[in-house]
Amino acid sequence: MSATLDSPETIPQLFVEAWNRRDARQIAALFDPDGEFVNVTGLWWHRREDIERAHDYGLRTIFNNSTLTLTRTKTKYLANHIAVVHAKVKLTGQTPTSEVPNPGARHTIFTFVVHKLSDGWSCAAAQNTDIVPAMETHIRDEKNQLHAVDYRRSTQ
Repeated sequence: MSATLDSPETIPQLFVEAWNRRDARQIAALFDPDGEFVNVTGLWWHRREDIERAHDYGLRTIFNNSTLTLTRTKTKYLANHIAVVHAKVKLTGQTPTSEVPNPGARHTIFTFVVHKLSDGWSCAAAQNTDIVPAMETHIRDEKNQLHAVDYRRSTQ
């Protein structure tokens, strides 16, 4: 890793750097041994090994040509040794599918819950949330499909 874990903000920075190198092991190393990670679709991994395995698969299959760009971070200290870091990122280059041959850029917000150890900061838990512009929530239809909706716009 090119930086040390000397501040909470280094967690998202190093996450992005490891992602762009396709280094699932280094992503997982940012987490506690019993770390938690929830991805954008709600898949939930409960240990560093599970986080590594899931990211290894994703970086080889779904995101093998992708680039993450960190666009903003905001840190809220809960105590001198505990913080919540929100990181806005841009994802480009996701692997195409037959349904979506030219995937566009996605923007997400990561929430990292971090704490200071004797040798630097570590992540206890993280969640990644897709940003869906101009939408308020999701709704499930009769075919069990999720749709982003905006209740401010009348559908009647």
